[in-house]
Amino acid sequence: MNDNWTEIKITVPASSAGTAGDIANMTVPHGIYIEDYSDLEEGAMEIAHIDLIDEALLQKDRTKAIIHVYISPEDNPAEAVSFLEERLSACGIPYEVELAGCRMEDWINNWKQYFKPIPVGEKLLIRPIWEEDFDPRGRTVLNLEPGLAFGTGTHETTRLCMELIEKYLPEGADFLDMGCGSGILSVAALLLGARSAVGVDIDPLAVKTAVENARLNGVEGRFTGVCGNLAEKVTGQYQLIAANIVADVVILLSQDAPDFLAPGGVYVISGIIDSRERDVLDALAGRFQVVERREDRGWVAMALRLV
Repeated sequence: MNDNWTEIKITVPASSAGTAGDIANMTVPHGIYIEDYSDLEEGAMEIAHIDLIDEALLQKDRTKAIIHVYISPEDNPAEAVSFLEERLSACGIPYEVELAGCRMEDWINNWKQYFKPIPVGEKLLIRPIWEEDFDPRGRTVLNLEPGLAFGTGTHETTRLCMELIEKYLPEGADFLDMGCGSGILSVAALLLGARSAVGVDIDPLAVKTAVENARLNGVEGRFTGVCGNLAEKVTGQYQLIAANIVADVVILLSQDAPDFLAPGGVYVISGIIDSRERDVLDALAGRFQVVERREDRGWVAMALRLV
């Protein structure tokens, strides 16, 4: 592996390998590699029709699974680690993270050369703050310092979510972002005409980054960053709510979302890998109806309204 690449190894209980794998998949546009020896004998017999297994494999810890994620130089390993730690914690999955292949102090600078201003939707241009030479071409510029929090706008889930926010956000609306990461969705909503935005996250570093990004865009007076549990820390009703996380957390948060959604409001969900879409829809059945569905490279986002 090239020295500029970073390998992230996440060790989780074998019983949580599926959910943790879905979370890890959100950090990279390509595949991940999962070591899971929990059903070694059954798997060997079923797949290879053998019952003679190498002694070294038999000595592997059957209770744990190891997920290997490879981050290329043009991506931000720090963002990936922050995302993994936050989302695994949100799902209640115990984990250990180990890194190899790139010195931590090189991370932040290595990937910046690849992150250029990008248009999103019809109105916005996401501009990393180190890029001075750019042409907005009539778009509203969203200045972004991602720091170590998840959310640069380059990932399909964030982009799909922003497109739906642009389409369904009423002028002067109050906006709620459940799991705000870098604050990119809240800042986007404010630049697109929201009156106020609240971003809540369990990661204090994410909330700090979100507050800074609101300041960079001159909307800090209309943004509130909240660190902690949604149901315990947030009050009020919002015309638009967004949750760009992973399927299991979207399902969990959707139990509380109706309490915060104003009459006629729209709930935008994203971060759902296509193989988990049916699970999410089943969990929402009877409470929400799908207004619009968008998909990009296996990731699904939806705009919903209460039934």
